[in-house]
Amino acid sequence: MTAVREELAATDTGAAGAEPLIDVRELTVEFPVGGGSVRAVDDLSFTLSPGRALGIVGESGSGKSTVAGALLGLHRGTGARLTGTVRVGGIDVGAASARELKRLRGDTAAMIFQDPLSSLDPYMAIGDQIAEVHRTHAPQVSRRAARDRAVTVLDRVGIADAARRSRSRPHEFSGGMRQRALIAMALACEPRVLVADEPTTALDVTVQAQILDLLHELRAETGMGLVLVSHDLGVVAGSVDDMLVMRDGRAGERGPVGRVLTAPAEPYTRALLAAVPRVETPRAEAPRGAAPASGGDVLLETVAVRREFGRRKRRTTAVDGVSLTVSEGETLGVVGESGSGKTTLGRMLVRLLEPSGGQVRYRGRALTGMRSELQMVFQDPVSSLNPRRGIGESVADPLRAAGALTDTEITRRAGELLERVGLDPRWYHRYPHELSGGQRQRVGIARALAPEPKLIVCDEPVSALDVTTQAQVLGLLSELQRELGLALVLIAHDLAVVRQAADRVAVLRAGAIVEEGPVNTVYDHPQDPYTKALLAAVPVLDPQEATARRSARSATREGMRMAG
Repeated sequence: MTAVREELAATDTGAAGAEPLIDVRELTVEFPVGGGSVRAVDDLSFTLSPGRALGIVGESGSGKSTVAGALLGLHRGTGARLTGTVRVGGIDVGAASARELKRLRGDTAAMIFQDPLSSLDPYMAIGDQIAEVHRTHAPQVSRRAARDRAVTVLDRVGIADAARRSRSRPHEFSGGMRQRALIAMALACEPRVLVADEPTTALDVTVQAQILDLLHELRAETGMGLVLVSHDLGVVAGSVDDMLVMRDGRAGERGPVGRVLTAPAEPYTRALLAAVPRVETPRAEAPRGAAPASGGDVLLETVAVRREFGRRKRRTTAVDGVSLTVSEGETLGVVGESGSGKTTLGRMLVRLLEPSGGQVRYRGRALTGMRSELQMVFQDPVSSLNPRRGIGESVADPLRAAGALTDTEITRRAGELLERVGLDPRWYHRYPHELSGGQRQRVGIARALAPEPKLIVCDEPVSALDVTTQAQVLGLLSELQRELGLALVLIAHDLAVVRQAADRVAVLRAGAIVEEGPVNTVYDHPQDPYTKALLAAVPVLDPQEATARRSARSATREGMRMAG
């Protein structure tokens, strides 16, 4: 134990004689709630030396993002009460004037937020937004020079034809391109430290790998420090030098990333690691004597379904001739990159979208219109729940639509459904914002269960959840499937999640299935190059393996550049 303490002390101190780039001492952050307060960060201390990368990990509510915001003084004016000291680049953030904070944000430190759509102005061209940031921190720079700088940093983060694309608006960029644009904006003023708050949460594995490789390359070129906030331990494994594990606002464990991930000292860290789904671990076989998951009759079938958007020259094919089946009681995983057609296919399965061609058949008959037997759990429970209504009312809506129950019976049944998914029925009148992300996702599942469906399409149901909450939601779906005989279609960009939860998997690329089969067979013996590329991009928990994979990707990109 003494050796561990010495190691943690060495990690806190950083390089001998070097002044810390970030120095946090006894930081406590409290937010007013009702008549009291909630302590989000409790007596936290850590340092970051120049050129180093620190990963801050933990469950939702552990205080990770609160710490990230405190580094740039983002809690000022919010009513939050901060004690302790936060120094970034020699500036005392708590005591800094407005002018000093302005200099800090951009010149010394910059932040990449989790959701690029909410961070970018939808009405302004990407290049104009970057140029505006640059001129804010360097007012002596001309508009033309600022625009040139915007093009330069966009090119640096890998945006092809940067001069032309700088005139595009955010909705014209893919998710990965928008995240690159945010990184370019952060780099415009050449900061000494970059704070990245969940920068890859909503991205598929290949784009995620590109963003993480980009951050590594930028660190190597500029020598900047990095604070990477993430609930994904695989993302952190190959991207940082040191780790800080947070729990309930406090530091649970810290040290070199290799030691923390391979020989964790704290039970909490070991529990986090145990909850991480592993892409290399085969899906467990059904218990002896149990009926095979896919042994039932075919419940839902698609026959060469297509879906097109737009008109004439702007017509885009999102799903292109997909044929697949889902049997009673089985789980079909659907994986692929962003834009591969996963969500469009899922929405056609429940008839939220009409196919442009082909057929969707339910129990052997052509499916026309929506059916209560087919339900959907959406990716973002915040946007799919009415913020002005209690969660019980949202669960009760499908029951009211059926028209077979009285108001008293509907209220009772909605309460039973909340309890069924692990929520307190007394929370009936609580609003969505009063629940955690995992709890809101449970509300979405309860609402989907209300019409007593035979099949539920789950569109990225755990992508924004930490590993323990993710495991809880997947466990709940598995339990409901066994008890109710449900069939599930699990759409996800996390291939490790699909391996642990699905019986079969279909791999989509550009709207078409390139590979399909039993999940263990496809993962252990992929046949299509695209499937192999997806699996190779999955983050791993071994830092040495993660480094080797990054080097291999870099060599491949360099080879392609030289060939081109």
